[in-house]
Amino acid sequence: MKHQAIIFDLDGTLTDSQEGILSSARFALEQMRWGIPNEAVMRKFLGPPLMFSFQEYCGMTEQQAAKAQDIYRDYYWDTGYLQNQVYPGVRQLLHTLKTKGYYLGVATHKPLKPSVKILEAFNLLQYFDKVAGPEADEDPSKGELVLRANPDRLPGLMIGDRATDIKGAQHAGMDGVAALYGYGHREEFEACGTKLYIESADDIYKLLNLQKESLPGYFISFEGNDGSGKSTQARLLAKRLEQSGYEVVLTREPGGTKVGEKIRDILLDRDNNDMDNLTEAMLYAAARAQHVRQVIKPALRQGKLVISDRFVDSSIAYQGAGRGLGLALVQAINSPAVAGCMPNLTVFLKLTPQMGLERFAHSREQDRLELAGEAFHQTVAAAFDEMIAKDKRFLPISSKGTKQETAQQVFEQVSLRLHEAGLP
Repeated sequence: MKHQAIIFDLDGTLTDSQEGILSSARFALEQMRWGIPNEAVMRKFLGPPLMFSFQEYCGMTEQQAAKAQDIYRDYYWDTGYLQNQVYPGVRQLLHTLKTKGYYLGVATHKPLKPSVKILEAFNLLQYFDKVAGPEADEDPSKGELVLRANPDRLPGLMIGDRATDIKGAQHAGMDGVAALYGYGHREEFEACGTKLYIESADDIYKLLNLQKESLPGYFISFEGNDGSGKSTQARLLAKRLEQSGYEVVLTREPGGTKVGEKIRDILLDRDNNDMDNLTEAMLYAAARAQHVRQVIKPALRQGKLVISDRFVDSSIAYQGAGRGLGLALVQAINSPAVAGCMPNLTVFLKLTPQMGLERFAHSREQDRLELAGEAFHQTVAAAFDEMIAKDKRFLPISSKGTKQETAQQVFEQVSLRLHEAGLP
């Protein structure tokens, strides 16, 4: 093949770092009690060195800019970098290139250790043979960084979003590709003789004469005793996976559709305490039938990740065990509703029913099911424990820690399962 190595810039090419950079700059200015410029001026922070930006756009002295830069960096590496977003199509592209045998590298002016941290945070580091960035107290040219990222001088492409990336490619004897979806402008690329342009990551397939492969969908459900934090963790996982470059559909049960949400209102209404247990089970199944056909199956056919806050396991535990209808009957009621569409993975957040109910007592008004009593919730918990012991689909994770600790553990474990399933 003509091209053996593909080298990428980081910011503006692999990841959109705009939100993290701007929020960190605003934080630094607030801490300095400095006026925050308008949005047009703030966007000029994207690209130039921080010292230059604080002095040029905010009127700081060199000493003031140095202090602002220190505040910026502390905030960015604690919080801001997690606001990055992998550009659409990048994850699948990297996965395809790696499986096709391409050498992959990163050449960035961002310091090396933080660059590796960003790639690790979004589970992209696995794809790269070499990451090149400035070490402490050095200021290499982009051309030198490209050479470091491709030490064997393999023929290939350097993809970046600024003219400096193209010039770096030229210095290293590689073909430069301008990523127009990043922070640069066509004029700066034309000024340095750029010949290859892409509007999105998917355009790389055409440049390399590759076929973009369709990905299978993947279905993740969240289960747990009431108060375990599953709704919060489902939302946090969806956000983290979207930032990592996946297409995600976040939904919930009962609900997820117009019909399902109306059924949800009936099921959880505290005034409906006279509802028969069989009626309750059938209403859940009815909402689920609509959910599967209108939301879940279409998204899976499109190769998306579906994350559902509760699914059929809740009916088995709550109505089958908790309401005493029997597991077999509830499974039979739900069989046509589910229609074979079971989760690939079920994240179960472990928390004792007593701890969960204590959390709810201090957070919000409880719904009809949450008011069912401790004995009911103990029975539900025992049913879940039995399902977990029998089915490897379940991924039990303790939710006793902080929200952030639990979210990180969920993300890491789910990422492993996605990798085992052959997904990017």
